[in-house]
Amino acid sequence: MAAANRWTCMRGLALRRSALALALALFAAPAWSLDLMQAYEAALAQDANIRASRAAAKAGREQLPQAQAQLRPNISANLTRSKNWLDRTEPQLSIFGQPTGREVSSSLDYLSSNYALTLRQPLYRPQQHALIDQAQAKVDDAEAVLERDLQQLGVKVGTAYFEALLADDQLALVLSQKASYTTQLDAAQKALAGGSGTRTDIDEAQARLDMALAQELEARQHQDYTRRQLQLLVNQPLDRLAPLDVVRLQLQPPDPNRIEDWTARAEQGSPEIHALKARIEAARHEVAAAQAGHYPTLDAVLQWSKSDRDNLTSPSSRYTNKALGLVLRVPIYAGGYVDSTVRQALAEQEQAEEALEALRRELGLRVHKEFRGVTEGVLRIRALEQAVRSAEQLVLSNRRSLQAGSRTLVDVLNAEQHRVETQRDLAQARYLYLVSRIRLQALAGGEKTGTIEEINAWLGP
Repeated sequence: MAAANRWTCMRGLALRRSALALALALFAAPAWSLDLMQAYEAALAQDANIRASRAAAKAGREQLPQAQAQLRPNISANLTRSKNWLDRTEPQLSIFGQPTGREVSSSLDYLSSNYALTLRQPLYRPQQHALIDQAQAKVDDAEAVLERDLQQLGVKVGTAYFEALLADDQLALVLSQKASYTTQLDAAQKALAGGSGTRTDIDEAQARLDMALAQELEARQHQDYTRRQLQLLVNQPLDRLAPLDVVRLQLQPPDPNRIEDWTARAEQGSPEIHALKARIEAARHEVAAAQAGHYPTLDAVLQWSKSDRDNLTSPSSRYTNKALGLVLRVPIYAGGYVDSTVRQALAEQEQAEEALEALRRELGLRVHKEFRGVTEGVLRIRALEQAVRSAEQLVLSNRRSLQAGSRTLVDVLNAEQHRVETQRDLAQARYLYLVSRIRLQALAGGEKTGTIEEINAWLGP
C-alpha cells in the first residue's frame, strides 16, 4: 500500500511538471528567423538608442520657434480684485474752515479692481536676431546627430549580425573537430587492441578531444552572447539567422577605388562633420548675441487699462486709460557681465573649430582603415580560400600516409587542427570584409540602406 501511494504521488508530480512545461512552452515568446535587412529594419523601430536620438532631434527642432517667438507680438492680460479696509483720520474744521483741534475718524470697506491688456511688439533687438540664427544652427546640429546615429545603427547591426554568424561557424568547426577526434580516438583504441597501435596515439587523441570539449563550451557561450547582443538591437528573440552564401558573395573593391575620393566624400557627407560645423556656426552666433548685449533695445507698447475704486484718496473713482508708446532700453554698465560672456563665447567657438579639425584628421584615418579593410580583405579572402584547399589536401595526404605507415596519428591530428584554424580565419576574413564595407559607407555619409541591401543579397535562405 505504501509503495502504491508513493507511485501515485510520483506520477502526480510528473504530470504537474509536464503540465508546467507545456504551459511555459505555450506562453514562451516566439523566436524569429531573419536576415540582415530585416534585422536593420527591426532595429530602426525597436532600438532604444535610436528612439532616444529621434526624441532628442524632435526636442532640438523646437529651439527655432522658441527663438522666433521672442520677436513676435506679446499680449498679456492682468486682472486684480481686492477687498480693502480703509481707516481715515483727518482734522475737524469749523464752519469757517478753521481747524478746531479735534480729529474725525472714519472707516470704509470696499472692493477694488483693475484690468489691463498690454501688447508689446519688439522693434529693435539685435541680440534676439543673433539667437534666432544660433537656434537654426542648433537645429542643424540635432538633425546631423540623428543622421549620425542612423548611420551608426547600420554598423552596429551589421557587426552584431556577422559576429553571431562567426560564432555559429566557430561552433560548427569545433563540433566537426570534436567528431574527428572522437573517430581518431576510436581508431587508435581499436588499433591498440589489434596489436598495431600505441598507447601514445590514444593519449594524443584523448588530449585533443578533451581540448575540443572545452572549446565547445566556450564556443556555445560565445554564440549565446552574440545572439543576445543582436537581440538587444532588434528587441525580439532570435531563432535562426540567414547565413552567408559564399557562392553569392562578390568580392568587389570599393567604388570609387581611390582612398582620396572616399576621404573627400567623407569630409563632405559625414554626419559627424556636419554636426561639428553646425556647432561652430552656433558658436559664432553666440558671439554675436553676446556682443549685442551692449546695444539698446526698442519696443512698442499698447496698453488699455480700467480701474474701479482703486485709488485710496478717491475710493469711489473709476478710470479708463489707453496708452501707446515706445520703450527704449539702453544698457550702460552690467558689472562686466557682457564682456565676460563675449570672452566665453569666443573660447567656445575656438573649441568647436579645434574639435572639427581633430575630427577631420581622425576621420581620414578611419576611412583609410576601412578602405584597406575592403581592398585588402578581397586579397586576404582569396589567399585564405587557397590556404583552405591546401589544408584539406594536407589532411587527405596525412591520412593516406598514416595508412601506409609513413605518418603518425599526431601528424594527422596536427593537419586537421591546421585545417580548422584556416577555415576559421577564412570565415573571420569574410565577415570582416562585409563589416568594413558597411563602415566605409557609413563614414562617407551616403545612402544608409544601399550597402546593407547589397550584402543582404549575398545571404542564403
